[in-house]
Amino acid sequence: MEDGREVPCAILTVFSVETNEYIALLPLEEDGKNHNGEVYLYKFSRTENGDPIMDNIEDDDEYTAAAEKFDEILTNARKAEMANAPLED
Repeated sequence: MEDGREVPCAILTVFSVETNEYIALLPLEEDGKNHNGEVYLYKFSRTENGDPIMDNIEDDDEYTAAAEKFDEILTNARKAEMANAPLED
């Protein structure tokens, strides 16, 4: 976090929008769960050694584009999950 705190997170996905990559993280509480549905979006890259780098998305338009793409990914995942769900009697 910007204030120096570390927040345990689960990686939801890494995705591209145009030429940039982004990472969606699910912050976890002490019990290992996310109770509020909040998701963190960051710009994502790697060093030459392959180490991950996360940066804040400073530009509002860039953030909007990343958020819209993430929403699309979630929608597609839900549709795929529903398509594979067993039919109830």
